[in-house]
Amino acid sequence: MALTVTAINAAKPRDKAYKLADSLGLYLLVAPSGGRLWRMNYRFLGRQKTLSFGNYPDVSLAKAREKRSEAREALADGRDPTEVRKEKIREQRAKAEETFQAIADEWFGRLELEGRAPKTLQKMRWLLDLAYPLIGNRPIADLTASELLEVLRKVEMRGRYETANRLRSTFGTIFRY
Repeated sequence: MALTVTAINAAKPRDKAYKLADSLGLYLLVAPSGGRLWRMNYRFLGRQKTLSFGNYPDVSLAKAREKRSEAREALADGRDPTEVRKEKIREQRAKAEETFQAIADEWFGRLELEGRAPKTLQKMRWLLDLAYPLIGNRPIADLTASELLEVLRKVEMRGRYETANRLRSTFGTIFRY
């Protein structure tokens, strides 16, 4: 029998943790402290594993069922749902850490290692400093051409057309890097 929101809300803590089963391996673990945790037991490569989906009511019954379905799809494809989740987290962290400023600084460090002239490095740093306030903290994968164009237009509005042209070229080099 599937769980209902009423049954979940009526669940009271006991001396020991207990489970309220939903279906297809999903259950709500009611802890003695009163916490309610969504979990799913599954087997992968002959080993019993447990996947956690979060706390109730932060994760609703419908959302927990949706996550269970995603996990079951991964199992059907022959993948471990825990590893799929870890991979998503790694991708999100990498995306968050790969900001425009981080990539541009890495590229700039490479220019320094190549032995570029100090004056060239100074000019490149100055160009990058024009862009950092507007797009420096944005993930580089999420930047659009219109956002880069907005940065270039702000430079052009000051009458610095050649600077905007060089900055556009620098953007291209950084994105190719």
